[in-house]
Amino acid sequence: MLHRTRIKICGLTRAEDVKAVVAFGADAIGFVFYPQSLRYVTPQQAASLLANVPPFVTTTGLFVNADMDYVTSTIAVAPVSLLQFHGDETAEQCHQLASAVNRPFIRAFRVKADTSADDLLECEKIYRAASPLFCGLLLDTFVEGFGGSGKVFDWSLIPKELAPRAVLSGGLSVQNATDAVSRVRPFAVDISSGVELSKGIKDDAKLRAFIQAVRLADNQG
Repeated sequence: MLHRTRIKICGLTRAEDVKAVVAFGADAIGFVFYPQSLRYVTPQQAASLLANVPPFVTTTGLFVNADMDYVTSTIAVAPVSLLQFHGDETAEQCHQLASAVNRPFIRAFRVKADTSADDLLECEKIYRAASPLFCGLLLDTFVEGFGGSGKVFDWSLIPKELAPRAVLSGGLSVQNATDAVSRVRPFAVDISSGVELSKGIKDDAKLRAFIQAVRLADNQG
């Protein structure tokens, strides 16, 4: 049986983009609740966008070093189904925040040049032991600051045993998606800037082409 790589499109800010992403077959969408991001949406804006999401599409909220009040008040207004922590949060902090709103979470690991396969496996082990709400690691490229990097890291660092549980991110594009999925075989991929016309504004042609590129890799086995 061929593996179907799950696809998440992040950084959505417009209803028409949400509708397009869903129509093209994405499995998940992401809203950025980090005020310093150019793709930031308020909880009220996200709530309006959520009204365009049908059943069985995972909705994700990205947070960076947010405190308890911010997370709980945001989810009260915009009840996304999954949390994504992208800052300096510890395993225990992630557990506390996710528990407060009763949501599963994924943890971004920002891969550096000197990151080892053992580092990734150890991180996953720590988070899984810390919380039953932990769903897995999202692997992104390390850059100064927070949020998505838009840059590729060395995919060979990803352990073969981790890849089927991980979300691959960082510098993905229409051009490299097929190769990325064929080489890594991740559970899912996550893209934002690679399918944009400008910050927070998605490009229908790129969205469609990216999803087709991922499916091409799936079909190649």
